[in-house]
Amino acid sequence: MVGPADRTLPCMTFSIVTKDADGQSYGVAVASKFLAVGAVVPAAAVDAGALAAQAMPDLSDRAEGLAALAAGRSAQDTLDALMAEDDQRAHRQLGAVDLTGGSGTYTGAECISWAGGSSGPGYAIQGNCLAGAEVVASMEREWLQSPADSPLARRLLRALAAGDEAGGDKRGRQSAALLVVSPGGGYGGTSDVAVDLRVDDHPDPVPELARLLDLHELYFGKPDPQSLQPLEGDLATEVRQLLGERGYTGADLDQALLEWMGVENYEERHVAGSIDPLVLEKLRAGAA
Repeated sequence: MVGPADRTLPCMTFSIVTKDADGQSYGVAVASKFLAVGAVVPAAAVDAGALAAQAMPDLSDRAEGLAALAAGRSAQDTLDALMAEDDQRAHRQLGAVDLTGGSGTYTGAECISWAGGSSGPGYAIQGNCLAGAEVVASMEREWLQSPADSPLARRLLRALAAGDEAGGDKRGRQSAALLVVSPGGGYGGTSDVAVDLRVDDHPDPVPELARLLDLHELYFGKPDPQSLQPLEGDLATEVRQLLGERGYTGADLDQALLEWMGVENYEERHVAGSIDPLVLEKLRAGAA
């Protein structure tokens, strides 16, 4: 963890680190006037918790912090241990949540003003080089007011947007990122990374991050079982015709639909014998 000063880099940033109400998912949302902030600040694992390292971060704090959290240390104890022997701790800023939902935040005495943080059950919010204290306060209000049963990615994004609207990084805007981990929440259930979206260089990165999250939910979201429409009767005839117009003419309608969905990246919404209304809308829109 401890290293020479030239191992650090400035990362003036505001972030929120959380544990979801489901008790299994963790997330980080972050924005900054800094190139590709998502490659630097956030870290999370389902068997550990989540952490943000910013200001002038030692990037090894992310791995060491997650290892400590995975071993059962509390969030605040983890941050205290990381900073205890760090001769650059006056320039560091960190936030963390642990396996029990405990939280902690740390702001070094020499972080660029305004700098500070706030934490509570299941969340830690922090920022430096901010337009003012209202950035953190706005994020905290939004987080606490958002419905606990809402998707974690959406709650994080709304909190980040609240900080952005309150002034965010006083130097301006450049990048933003959203990371959510959930057991088996990744593509095809083969990883725990449910959402990992980054806007690396954009004049208005938080709204752009929202646009990417909309696409992510379209391509990788799971259909509502109650809304699925059986592929039979007139609907089956229509779907077969629409697929045929695109060159998908196999005798097995379900297989032809899956082939088209794979080309369009909708395969996560496939349910044999049925069609997701969102997919049907896209199929019809393409014909129009």
